[in-house]
Amino acid sequence: MSPAVGDELPPLRIQVTRDQLVRYAGASLDFNPIHWNERFAAQVGLPDVIAHGMLTMALAGRVVTDWLGDPGRLVEYFARFTRPVVVPNDAEGATVDFSAKIGELRDGGLARIDITAKFDGKTVLGKAQAVVRLP
Repeated sequence: MSPAVGDELPPLRIQVTRDQLVRYAGASLDFNPIHWNERFAAQVGLPDVIAHGMLTMALAGRVVTDWLGDPGRLVEYFARFTRPVVVPNDAEGATVDFSAKIGELRDGGLARIDITAKFDGKTVLGKAQAVVRLP
């Protein structure tokens, strides 16, 4: 069966933990204290430590690349950061739910995928879209 506009990709639920934030900070060299220091996060008006926006965006991209089976088929990907993912200092961390659907089929075997990322029932990425080359 060929992909069609409106087809939903398998959803993805990810637990984001403080441990992941530390590892991401090391890999990205983004050591901004809002991602690891509760006191600093509070001083700048945040409710607690927050996940890196680019980490959240990368995790959202997994809903697409997992479905594709080949990350090389991802042609474009962009999103706006609309709300932070607050990561508590416990074993469970923050639960982020990702879903996606085919928003448009394009010439040349391309498709636009519309992605939704939700934390605490609220959208954390705006206009998250990927353009992919369909198999």
